Amino acid sequence: MRTGSGPCDVPASLRRISRRRWLRASVASVMLGSSRYGVAQSLPPRQLMTPDVQRAIDRGLAYLASRQNPDGSFGRGGYGWNVAVVALAGMAFASCGHLPGRGKYATQVERCLAYLLNNTEPSGFINAQAFSGPGPMYGHGFATLFLAEIYGMTDDARVRDRLVRAVALIIATQNDEGGWRYFPQKADADLSVTICQIMALRAAKNAGIFVPNEVVNRCIDYVKRCQNPDGGFMYQLSQPGSSEFPRSAAGIVALYSAGIYEGPEIEKGLKYLRENMSQRVTFAGSSYYFYGQYYAAQAMYQAGGDYWREYYTMIRDHLLRLQRAGGDWADPICNEYGTAMACIILQMPNSYLPIFQR
Repeated sequence: MRTGSGPCDVPASLRRISRRRWLRASVASVMLGSSRYGVAQSLPPRQLMTPDVQRAIDRGLAYLASRQNPDGSFGRGGYGWNVAVVALAGMAFASCGHLPGRGKYATQVERCLAYLLNNTEPSGFINAQAFSGPGPMYGHGFATLFLAEIYGMTDDARVRDRLVRAVALIIATQNDEGGWRYFPQKADADLSVTICQIMALRAAKNAGIFVPNEVVNRCIDYVKRCQNPDGGFMYQLSQPGSSEFPRSAAGIVALYSAGIYEGPEIEKGLKYLRENMSQRVTFAGSSYYFYGQYYAAQAMYQAGGDYWREYYTMIRDHLLRLQRAGGDWADPICNEYGTAMACIILQMPNSYLPIFQR
């Protein structure tokens, strides 16, 4: 962890809380079959985060803070009211060490948390009625992940009840194939929604919430069956198709989240990402751009070594060029979403959030 007085520095007490949770997770991860998650490893060099990167992060977080409403949502409607966008913005702040009651953006994180808690239904479904967009289980997965991270680092009793119910809903809606789809019901499944749920379950398990073995094992089987011979991943088993960079990055992270860090699926998947990385990094403007880079960053960070150095150097320099004068990153979904994603990606070396720790 970094020391000093920079904007992303946090008190030693916060670092101890995060690490204590991480050490507890190292024991819990045995349930998930992890062969390496609980083993302390040296982090990638923080030197990759240049002063220019830190300035870009600072400007991005300032932009997010300026766009937040008192209720925790962002902007003037649309996707800014989506629980996924609010959760990702909260994770962007937390990736710099800001938590409720701690840090420059403590108020902003608390507002994100309040918005998600206030939009958790009795069933455990986290979904803002003010937002009527598609695929609400995407939002539920990202929101559950954020709640798990906050609970894991703060032991906030307000969060545990909502988190337990949110996790129970994910478990109850896993379909017969082992995956999840757009709505909280046992219907079909796709890889994109599935990664959101298994990552949320991993974070919840790390925070001490019970997740059954069979749920994880069924998800592992589903994700593996979605892999194509070229190492990439298809969207749905019911409609086999070609590999694409965003969902292939998500497929690898899904396996990582389920505790699979080695094996032919990981090797082939990383090879596919590496071979397709250069052209995809520069494919900005698509609504899948930040989605793909969010998961690619996690996949390459966990792979470490040359995978991480090559990827981070490339995406770092590209994101610096994409940042706009107001500190934001543009995205067809909404600029708050693009900015939150960019800040999370750039801050991956911080390793403050337990879900991103190696």
